[in-house]
Amino acid sequence: MKKNQLGKSELYVSEIGLGTMSLGTDRDKGISLIHEALDNGVNFIDTADLYDFGSNEEIVGQALKDRRDSVILASKGGNHWEEGKDGWFWDPSKKHIKEALKKSLLRLQTDYIDLYQLHGGTIEDPMDETIEAFDELKQEGLIREYGISSIRPNVIREFIERSSIATVMMQYSILDRRPEEEILDLLNENEISVIARGPLSKGMLTDRYDEKVKEDGFLGYSKYDVLDVVKQLSELKGEHRNITQTALRYALAHPAVATVIPGASKSEQLLANLTTQNAPELSLDEVRKIREISSANKYDKHR
Repeated sequence: MKKNQLGKSELYVSEIGLGTMSLGTDRDKGISLIHEALDNGVNFIDTADLYDFGSNEEIVGQALKDRRDSVILASKGGNHWEEGKDGWFWDPSKKHIKEALKKSLLRLQTDYIDLYQLHGGTIEDPMDETIEAFDELKQEGLIREYGISSIRPNVIREFIERSSIATVMMQYSILDRRPEEEILDLLNENEISVIARGPLSKGMLTDRYDEKVKEDGFLGYSKYDVLDVVKQLSELKGEHRNITQTALRYALAHPAVATVIPGASKSEQLLANLTTQNAPELSLDEVRKIREISSANKYDKHR
C-alpha cells in the first residue's frame, strides 16, 4: 500500500489506516481484525486510552505484541478517567498527560508510542504546559512524535504557532468539508499532516447508505439531502470506484491528508475499505464535481 510521510517526521503511514474505536470488546475478534488489516497492507493503527476505558488499548497491544516493529502505533490522552470510577473529565495538565502515557504503554505492551495525540482541547487550556509535557515525552524517548485530535480552528492555529506537532486528526469527509474552509491549506503550508477520521460519515458514504442514514440527517444535511448526495455520487463513480472508494479517495485528495482511518468492526467492512488502495485517485475534475454535489460546510463555533 502507498505510504505517506507524517509532517516532517520520519514516520511513514499507509494511506489507509485502521481506527479502532469501533473494534468492540471481544478480544479474539479484535485481534483477528487487526491482524487482517496488517496482512493487507495497513501499517497505521490508531487507538486511545478512553476507548472502552483502556480495553481497546489492551486488545491493540495484544495484537501487535509480535509485530510491533512493523507498525506505526498512535494513541491519545487527555481525558482523565480512573478504573472503578464512572465518567471522565478533561485534563490537559502536564502531570496527567505524562501519567496517562505511561499507563497506555503498559496496556499497549510497548516501551514507546510512535504518535501520541492530545485527545481534544480548548482555547482555555494551559497549552504551554500541555506542549511541554509532549516535548518532554519525546525527549525521554517514550513517544516519537506528537499531534492533536481537534476540529477547532482556534486551537489548531495555536498549536501550529506554539508547538512542533506532526499531525492533526480531524473529521473530514464529503459530507463534512469544514476543514476545507481554512485549516487544510494552513496545515499543508506548515508541513503538518492530517489524519482524516470519519471519512465514511458513519457508513453513509458506503453502499449500505440506505441503512445508515438517520432521520435527523448529518450536520447541515437533512436525511433527504444525504440521500440525494449519495445518489449523485453513485452516478459519478463510473466503473472505476464504488461509493466507499470514492469517499476515501476524496479525503485523500487534499495534499495535507496523509492517511484516512475508517473504523471497522467486521472483516467485510475492513476489506471493503482496503479495496481503495487499488482504486484510482480522483482527477481534479472529479474532485470539482464532488464539491458541486456536496456542501462546503462552515465552522459556526470556536473559530
